[in-house]
Amino acid sequence: MLQIHQFLCLSDNYGFLLHDPDSGETVAIDTPDGEKYLAEAEAKGWTITQVWNTHWHPDHAGGNEAVVKATGARIVAPAEVAKLSAIDTQVKHGDTVSIGSHQARVIDVSGHTNGHIAYHLPQDDIAFVGDSVFALGCGRMFEGEAEQFWASLQRIKALPPETTLYCAHEYTASNAKFALHADPDNQALQAYAAEIAEKRERGEPTVPMGLARELETNPFLRADEPALQACWGGDSAAETFAALRKAKDAF
Repeated sequence: MLQIHQFLCLSDNYGFLLHDPDSGETVAIDTPDGEKYLAEAEAKGWTITQVWNTHWHPDHAGGNEAVVKATGARIVAPAEVAKLSAIDTQVKHGDTVSIGSHQARVIDVSGHTNGHIAYHLPQDDIAFVGDSVFALGCGRMFEGEAEQFWASLQRIKALPPETTLYCAHEYTASNAKFALHADPDNQALQAYAAEIAEKRERGEPTVPMGLARELETNPFLRADEPALQACWGGDSAAETFAALRKAKDAF
């Protein structure tokens, strides 16, 4: 069974180390802070052998060179990461990568950036989604278009509902406030938001999150539902998604 070590780095990023005890391999999921990743791996007695980047932003790939220099790890990444570091294995939608005997399928989740990808490990029921989708939210559209981003979210929605999603930031309390504004009558959302508030008061993380619960409560994944379309307008789900995203940007 794969082991996942999660830790805070920078101001609100989560770092993830994915370790396979059978092969001894360790994958760094993104590298917001290379030195922090190296210290966390050392404390676990692990050596990072690969880096799987989700997108090119410095708080996701900025530590690549430090990790490679210290460990010789191989960089697996979408083409856009070449803006920040060398890539050993360039990947795109439909490709597969491995840690030991565990395979991860690469999924196009572009919209936050145009090359953003996620890594889904079906046999482990986990996916590392970067900044594409958050607990009760989604990433800002820095490079993409609404139809593109909505199509990406459809690929996340199509994963098995038992999938656990690992997103890259602790934005959930803020996202919950907007979600309640966007969808105030959703009782499942109300219960989820209350749990989130209690967790944050105790200093506990709200990540990872279950896809099944996000499908019930995350307004950005529900832009195709009549109730939200009635409230937020748009002749298509992509237009409703765009309206929600614009409102969140100004919230």
